[in-house]
Amino acid sequence: MNIKALIAITMAIIITFSIAIAAGHNGTVTDAGISVFVIAAIIAIGVNWLAFIPANIMQTERFYDLTGAITYISVMLAASILSSPLDLRAIIVVVLVMIWALRLGSFLFMRIHHAGGDSRFDEIKVKPMRFLTAWTLQGTWVLLTSASALAIITSTQRQEMDIFATIGLIVWIIGFTIEVIADRQKSSFRAKAENKGRFINIGLWSYAQHPNYFGEITLWAGITIMSLPLLSGLQWVTLISPIFVIFLLTKVSGIPTLAASAQKRWSDDKDYQDYKAKTNLLIPMPPRG
Repeated sequence: MNIKALIAITMAIIITFSIAIAAGHNGTVTDAGISVFVIAAIIAIGVNWLAFIPANIMQTERFYDLTGAITYISVMLAASILSSPLDLRAIIVVVLVMIWALRLGSFLFMRIHHAGGDSRFDEIKVKPMRFLTAWTLQGTWVLLTSASALAIITSTQRQEMDIFATIGLIVWIIGFTIEVIADRQKSSFRAKAENKGRFINIGLWSYAQHPNYFGEITLWAGITIMSLPLLSGLQWVTLISPIFVIFLLTKVSGIPTLAASAQKRWSDDKDYQDYKAKTNLLIPMPPRG
């Protein structure tokens, strides 16, 4: 028994359901006496545990990111059905999250399909408890990042579109556009044989080292802005949505992992070191100097 993995799984479940219970404590729709927010948490963890079974048998991570997208879609659909009828704000949010999940999920699935695997899983996919930890954490990731969206969908308050909804929608569109453009520019760059082994420093990548992550953070912030007029009491815990995304991408599995890999790969490349020194880490800005 891997004690560390067991502790990690337990903590992930505790955090997931603590947020769900707090967010669904008051002012949200219930079904059969159970908060729809809690039902969403059950689905988020359940989908990933089910997907873990065949993945563990085959010792493959190829469907990990695809399962993440399916989890978002499942959570959104379930919350929508159980919370209906929805107002325009909630309908828009459901559509936004579905568009994002379908786009990113298919993009990541194709990327791992072409690459043949994901090196992050090389060591853990042969160790069931550690592998299960990764799938459990994905369920937690889905619930926490979609918390603001769920706050809107499950709210018993139904408000007309207002300044918060409009600004939030604009912010989401900006973030989504940046993420899509950045991903496409990187894919196009890597597809060219002459760029093999080179780092990308063109397009949005000439203004930030990780513009796709900036887009990701921005779009979730947009949904949070849309949720603000509906929050009260313990529902304010759903503000964890953009905070968690920022923490995850800047401190855990995003920038730190890629930065360490890039530094190891191009530590002797003067052009990369110059790019790194002059280019903003996250927020797209004109190069320094």
